Amino acid sequence: MLILTRKEGEAIRLGEDIRIVIVQLKGNQVRLGVECPPTMRLLREELYEAVLKENRAAISIDPSQIQYPRALPSKKKAAKKKTPAKKKAPAKKKAATKKQ
Repeated sequence: MLILTRKEGEAIRLGEDIRIVIVQLKGNQVRLGVECPPTMRLLREELYEAVLKENRAAISIDPSQIQYPRALPSKKKAAKKKTPAKKKAPAKKKAATKKQ
């Protein structure tokens, strides 16, 4: 492991694509900024360990232990029932006017 001493605002580089900057020093905490390509996966150590644990657990499951959800209702059955349209009152007839 390489151990470096850096001050606030200083940075280190990992290859050409990764830059780690010391953003803030506060008590016993260091705030880091990481610049890397968007295609690179960047995780905190504790999150990485949790993902790894879940992946290992998923691999070790016996397929017969998996409970599959019940079949989803078909689209026809799942469609909402249409409520009948209200009947409109008949339109009032205009009185006929005589033309002279």
